[in-house]
Amino acid sequence: MFLGIDIGTSAVKVICTDGAEIHASATTDLTLQSPHAGWSEQDPQAWWTATCAALSEIGRATPLSQITAIGLSGQMHGAVLLDDAHRVLRPAILWNDSRSTEDCARLQAALPGIGTISGVLPLPGFTAPKLMWVAREEPEVNARISRILLPKDYIGLRLHGALATDRSDAAGTLWLDQSSRDWSDAVAQASDTDPAWLPRLADGHEVVGQVTPEAARETGLPIGTPVVAGGGDAATGAVSLGATEPGRGFISLGTSGQLFVAGDAYHPNPAKYVHAFAHTVPDRWYQMAAMLNGARPIAWLAGQLGISAGDVVALAESADPTRVPIFLPYLTGERSPHGDPHIRAGFFGLEDTTSRAGLCRAVVEAVAFTFADAVDSFGDTVSALPHLAAIGGGSKSPFLLQLIASATGKRIGRTAGSDAGPAMGAAHLAACGTGAMSLADLGQQPEIADWFDPADVPGLPDRLARYRALYHALKDLS
Repeated sequence: MFLGIDIGTSAVKVICTDGAEIHASATTDLTLQSPHAGWSEQDPQAWWTATCAALSEIGRATPLSQITAIGLSGQMHGAVLLDDAHRVLRPAILWNDSRSTEDCARLQAALPGIGTISGVLPLPGFTAPKLMWVAREEPEVNARISRILLPKDYIGLRLHGALATDRSDAAGTLWLDQSSRDWSDAVAQASDTDPAWLPRLADGHEVVGQVTPEAARETGLPIGTPVVAGGGDAATGAVSLGATEPGRGFISLGTSGQLFVAGDAYHPNPAKYVHAFAHTVPDRWYQMAAMLNGARPIAWLAGQLGISAGDVVALAESADPTRVPIFLPYLTGERSPHGDPHIRAGFFGLEDTTSRAGLCRAVVEAVAFTFADAVDSFGDTVSALPHLAAIGGGSKSPFLLQLIASATGKRIGRTAGSDAGPAMGAAHLAACGTGAMSLADLGQQPEIADWFDPADVPGLPDRLARYRALYHALKDLS
């Protein structure tokens, strides 16, 4: 039996699987903190506490003594800063934090070719500019830094005691030379980063440590259980769908959103803010459009209205599509395709007759529109794909997937258990690391359970055009 542990932004998800069927799953919610405008932080201890709670729940369904290997997945880009005793120095600065905008400009000026080296132009969500901000604004913290880890790798440290990351998660720091798949001294120097702070690199299926006696006491896991490096959530989601082979693509609908296409060569396209990153498996890369807001606007509106995210989608489905306002979903700025950390969300076209259902429809449509923009930014790369698979919590909504299919013009396929994507991919990497699966096996595609074909939705093309025009009309005001 294999465990997949996914450290998300809104929850830690753990699954127990034999490689095909999920035998148990558990989810423990997380919160994030925003002490100042544009800031997004979490306490790494909260990830560990949530992981232990989820493992305890798994243990009530399946004996943890049966676990033979563990794989890790997690939110990308987060900066976990440690001292020489591996103690956390400050809350982790997350992927949707925008405080380091000034530092991104400094980094690009210092290294004009960084987009080709790192696979994307500097944006404040990435890890390297965050370290520049810490050096500038928190010199007392900066002086004590001994090591830097990414969120899933902090959980790895707590499990096995080693300092390691995989290449797909490293890709999201900007410090990785994507072509050579090794740390870039040039980017480290330009971003006020000591290369000695960076963890060792591994491929996702490589065993990087074993569960320590201390971790075993806290989690109930067997001492000595091997732990593989795993991957950033985009890459582990890809593994869950067999998107390790060239020409396969999918969309991910979590707190953030991604459009991902796998390949066997490095093809940077920094001008479009399409990320070109190393995959978590050897000799593979991928291109990805990363949307900071994903399905998050649906959860945001649910919180404002005091209802569930499912209720928002149900109300959206009941709305009159001819009386719907336009919603810009940029609650935390946007990466692909705009590279705009300053833009913010808003409704346009509200009337005194606008209902809650109309507001919900506008927000759900906006999620679909972000994917339409992403597809356009890829050009022929996506148009050649026969379909896009869908994973993530948002993939549970047929209505949302149908809107995405109609807005993008792409056929969307949903597998059974699609919401377990990254955790399942992490478990597959664990199986591969212990010989139960091969690298070729990771390319096996699960059967599609539900198909969503593009359909004619009244007024949708016009609202998409107005949505795009609204961004350009408002971007200078932000």
